[in-house]
Amino acid sequence: MIDLHHRTPMHCPVCETCGTQFASSSQPPLRCPICEDERQYVGWAGQRWTTHDELARRFSLRLEEDDGLFGIGLRESFAIPQRALWLPTDAGNILWECVSLVTPEAVQALKRRGGVDRIVISHPHFYSSMVEWSEALGGVPIVLHEADREWVQRPSDRIEFWRGDSLRLADGVTLIRCGGHFEGSTALHWAGGAHGRGALFPGDALQVTADRRHVAFMYSYPNFMPMRPGAVQRMRQRLAGLAFETVHGYTWGRNIIGGAREAVERSFDRYLEAVAA
Repeated sequence: MIDLHHRTPMHCPVCETCGTQFASSSQPPLRCPICEDERQYVGWAGQRWTTHDELARRFSLRLEEDDGLFGIGLRESFAIPQRALWLPTDAGNILWECVSLVTPEAVQALKRRGGVDRIVISHPHFYSSMVEWSEALGGVPIVLHEADREWVQRPSDRIEFWRGDSLRLADGVTLIRCGGHFEGSTALHWAGGAHGRGALFPGDALQVTADRRHVAFMYSYPNFMPMRPGAVQRMRQRLAGLAFETVHGYTWGRNIIGGAREAVERSFDRYLEAVAA
């Protein structure tokens, strides 16, 4: 890793705290805007940087099933511990979310399953090495909500921004702008998921809690800042009418399997009652 006090040339620096890859630069940036935002934090040792090559030397990827879906995540502890999921939908094969490290083994595992047609990411904390992944997968498009355009740290012509509160990718696949955590925080609804009973992939907009029977609504998870009630109510309206039996959370095993629609509704009620008390 590289300390700001010992600045040396580097290619596409990666923030050690949030795992976001930045544009190629002769020197590491002075700051990470994502970590300096009140929803995140700068590491306790100060701003530090690494590179994708160094990540490949230090870490490995976990490639395995997570409640019936093929998942990709860093095996060791680094940055935010999200995992990506491969979704074989009627809108093509979608890589939902990204991680900071790309390996040949992961790319081959995806190709053996039929490849990836597009990458879709819920919000800026999970942008990570999205351009690196796109290039490794043959230049597939990266789909992001335009409300979060300012948080992109490595621009690319592979990035496609969408607008509005929903985007239908196919009859059974819809992106929903949940907002709340970030303005463009996005959930993916896959009607064909969970063996045709419907699945919701909300990133951090709705975070599956440790009991795996509820979801939480936070503006900042690490800094314990609750989401505004109005934002939660708008989210509820945008998700109304969607059927789903499962909710796949942001990391391994953090899923609600069965009865997820009811669990989400109970969680909306519980949260809004708590903040109104």
